[in-house]
Amino acid sequence: MPHLQFQALVRRAGLLLLLPAILGFVLAVSSQTRVAKAQAGGASRSLTLRSDIQEANAKTGVITARGNVQINYPARQIQATAAQAQYFSRERRIVLTGNVYVLQQGNSLRGEVITYLIDEGRFVAVPATEQQVEATYIVIDPEPTASPAPAPVPLEPISPASDSPASTPSRSTQP
Repeated sequence: MPHLQFQALVRRAGLLLLLPAILGFVLAVSSQTRVAKAQAGGASRSLTLRSDIQEANAKTGVITARGNVQINYPARQIQATAAQAQYFSRERRIVLTGNVYVLQQGNSLRGEVITYLIDEGRFVAVPATEQQVEATYIVIDPEPTASPAPAPVPLEPISPASDSPASTPSRSTQP
């Protein structure tokens, strides 16, 4: 009988030890769900900045990223790489410097300094000294029309030996 009581106690103790782990798991899943829902709601505005080093200045609102900078802005389908990036949150602009490459919807832009004006959705690119900015744009052909173009009308051949008045210049015989 004491052996059975010991086993029951071990089971209860085991369950008591597992209870915090189970609760922790449930709470973690619950909080992850809330975070995912919050991110989904704000996903259209999120901008991910990756780099070797990042500094943020709360007074100026400037975030500086250095070394292997990567930017992903899904809402505007923008991906970029650079040596350095500065995000001026108050002015809503991003300045990328050092071998900058930007890709947006298949269009690309390469330069030494590229500034992205967020509110305008506009890039301003500056080349390195004695170089040029390089841009590649995807040109979409217009949709074909519903009705085909009219068939060409064949021209009547002009015979070289024709004596018709239409083919020979007229001469005036009046003095």
